Amino acid sequence: MSYGSNMARARLACYLTGGRPPGARRHHAGARDRSLPRADRAVHLPGRLWFAGESSVWGGGMAFYDHDAVGPTAARAYRITAAQLADVAAQEMHRSPAPDDPLEAVLLAGIEGRYAAGPGRYETLVAVGHLDGLPMLTFTAPHGHTEVRHAAPSAAYVAMIGAGLREAHGWSDAEVAAYLATALPRDGATGRR
Repeated sequence: MSYGSNMARARLACYLTGGRPPGARRHHAGARDRSLPRADRAVHLPGRLWFAGESSVWGGGMAFYDHDAVGPTAARAYRITAAQLADVAAQEMHRSPAPDDPLEAVLLAGIEGRYAAGPGRYETLVAVGHLDGLPMLTFTAPHGHTEVRHAAPSAAYVAMIGAGLREAHGWSDAEVAAYLATALPRDGATGRR
């Protein structure tokens, strides 16, 4: 499940096949299995989108998902393998994909609720239900949106998220702007919502 820039298929492809998305600062190695998703679908998750921290890829705040907050969160479900998800997660965690990544075994065994792969910003996996009999999983910060200061995302990051929302959900520019406005910090650059 992707709720941020990975809603844009070309952006997710950089994590799978390798590459640097337009406007990004970093190149990604790609997954061990470089196949593109077998299917994808627009979905809405319970919870909400929010931005905090400083992205080394985009600059500005990073998108996070708070499963326990009031939502909904627009997202895109991709049908990929457990190994591919482990490799995407590794790259989000600034690690190289590896065949012995313990996260892959955890994914294959199944996750209920939350699983902490580590203390970092995208090292908490959340099971958000099932779709077509398959688990819907995403990763996010270990804390909720009320526990840290929020930070505004960069224009390039917002553009990539907007591209994903238009692709997956068929939203207009006005719908994208209205949705993202609910996730942005209210006091400008930083501040709790």
